[in-house]
Amino acid sequence: MQTLEFEVGPCANPDRSIGSGLIGVVGSGNLEVLFEPAELNDKVKFVIETSVHGFDETWQAVTRSCAERYRLANLVITINDAGATPAVVNLRLMQAVAEFRSEQ
Repeated sequence: MQTLEFEVGPCANPDRSIGSGLIGVVGSGNLEVLFEPAELNDKVKFVIETSVHGFDETWQAVTRSCAERYRLANLVITINDAGATPAVVNLRLMQAVAEFRSEQ
């Protein structure tokens, strides 16, 4: 297993409606995503546990894109990966944002 950590931000106009939760299942070609609030000065931290080595730049691009697209801030997002493709990663992150966004 490899652990990757990336920090993105700070976000200039963060979406403060996104809370905590867990979504997904670790399994072949899939992943789970955990959102946890943390005081990070409007940054977001991604911690990725993956069995697939050599994709650091891809993970960095996918996480940066997600953080910027959804204006994420003050979250630690842990991803437990089991060989998911970037498309599946994007889908699961999109599902998590939708699931953990509270109505303001």
